[in-house]
Amino acid sequence: MPLTRRRLLQLGSGAAVAPLAAPFVARAAEPIKVGSLLDLSGPIGSTGQPMYDAIRIAVNEVNGAGGLLGRKVKLINYDTQSTIALYSQYAQRLALQDRVDVVHGGITSASREAIRPIFDRYRTLYFYNVLYEGGVCDIDCYCTGTTPAQTVSKLVEYSLKTWGKKVYIIAADYNYGQITAKWMAKYARDGGGVVQAVEFFPLDVTSFTASISKIEAAKPDAILSALVGSNHTAFYRQWAAAGMKSKIPIASTTFGLVNELATLDPAVTAGIVTGYGYFQELQTPRNKAFVSTIHKKFGSKVPYIGEPAATTYEGFHLWAKGVQKAGSLNRAKVIKALDSGISIVGPSGPVALDPASHQTIRNAYLGKAVGREWKVIASYPHQEPADTQAVCNLIKHPRTDKQFVIDTKI
Repeated sequence: MPLTRRRLLQLGSGAAVAPLAAPFVARAAEPIKVGSLLDLSGPIGSTGQPMYDAIRIAVNEVNGAGGLLGRKVKLINYDTQSTIALYSQYAQRLALQDRVDVVHGGITSASREAIRPIFDRYRTLYFYNVLYEGGVCDIDCYCTGTTPAQTVSKLVEYSLKTWGKKVYIIAADYNYGQITAKWMAKYARDGGGVVQAVEFFPLDVTSFTASISKIEAAKPDAILSALVGSNHTAFYRQWAAAGMKSKIPIASTTFGLVNELATLDPAVTAGIVTGYGYFQELQTPRNKAFVSTIHKKFGSKVPYIGEPAATTYEGFHLWAKGVQKAGSLNRAKVIKALDSGISIVGPSGPVALDPASHQTIRNAYLGKAVGREWKVIASYPHQEPADTQAVCNLIKHPRTDKQFVIDTKI
């Protein structure tokens, strides 16, 4: 059955669905295998768990509606334990041993770039469902999370207009942080701002005392943060403990992704502004149904449902709709179907695949931390991934297989 927008809305609202595939065929046919590589433990585990919950919900919905092509979907997940070596190991297992038809996985950009070449080599379709720094251009890969043009640009614009023109950038010292810092600097300068300094921190750094002293001395109007993971959460505690929270505000592209609003005192988080393609607090019927389904299935104490979980759910449904339209699991036929203008309405709103860049056109939002929730303070509908579109055209150049990086110096 085609996975239409109306059908998705019915599935998300919890409507009872009778299997449409003939029972005998569903039992006799081999299941369609979907691979999942997510960190369920380690420093990134609190981000990976909601993503795993979300893809299980999506698989259950499709199976409850009769499966795909008359076959059930079987999810094969490996816990990558926040370890890049395990990503590479399990990626090869999914491609060569499990022989999956698609993989949804990866959280950090480092994990994506460890496994993307493996899936390219073995011609395995790959969906990366996390916000990232943009620029990936690969016929076998779809990136469904937001890119800097969709969210970082809005966050920097808000910072300059609300707090002032002088910014101090802090970021994780790997490709996500390094490239995102370049976009932050570009958007700040484009808006008439001044970048006072850019500091990078390895993912295992937990002490920020020296850097806090530097920031205090620089007296910026605001901090732009692209810190990543549980270790870097220490910055926000130390920032508040140093008495700096009331002096210099923070805008972040990543805060909240490791459930900080639940793990930190509200006095530490209050007022931090973030930009994402989704917030759990969105007050739409579609999103309320999505959140309710996850809480009913896995308990109300599951970690915060952020953009990575919502885009994982949406990424799976986009792929499923492509398979239905293709009428086949053949990789080339599915890609052709996906590139024909596939769209759905998901928890974040309308989501469409851009065939030239293999990114998504989607809504963007700004949120401010209030207590243990995010207050959505701005919405930007139908945002194009203009950063990646500017450098990637897979329609004209289908053999492109690289990540383009902004060349602006920081």
